[in-house]
Amino acid sequence: MKKKLRLIGTVAAAMCILWSCKKDNDETTVDNHAPVIDLTGDAFPVQCSTLKRGGSFIFKTKFSDNVELGTYSIDIHHNFDHHTHSTEFEECELQPKKEPVKPFLFIKSYDIPSGQKNYEAVQQIEVPADIDPGDYHFMISISDHVGWSTIKGLSIQIVE
Repeated sequence: MKKKLRLIGTVAAAMCILWSCKKDNDETTVDNHAPVIDLTGDAFPVQCSTLKRGGSFIFKTKFSDNVELGTYSIDIHHNFDHHTHSTEFEECELQPKKEPVKPFLFIKSYDIPSGQKNYEAVQQIEVPADIDPGDYHFMISISDHVGWSTIKGLSIQIVE
């Protein structure tokens, strides 16, 4: 009889534990997806865009996540040796390979206000007048609040 009571008690305790555990399969609260970079609409730059040295431009894109966005970063660096990071299908016409003398390098991170599932990034970026014109990469990276990330690699040109 004692064995039976012990077994019933163990089963009852296990059932209480299982019932008290909250099972949450709602994708709006479980973050198991990487954020999205949307380069449609009036996004800029896009693949094969041209920037002018000595001027400025407005970086513009939309980000989204199933739970909460975190931070994004922009990395602009030369592609004079024709290496690739491109995530886009469209090929851009490249200038001849060359050695960098004074290439443009821009790396900056930006915080997204907490609680955002959708965010439109708008940043003015200055392109110095004294940098080497030519082929460049424009890298956009977005991370959500738990660390999932997405990267878009664009080929662009900086011209006179």
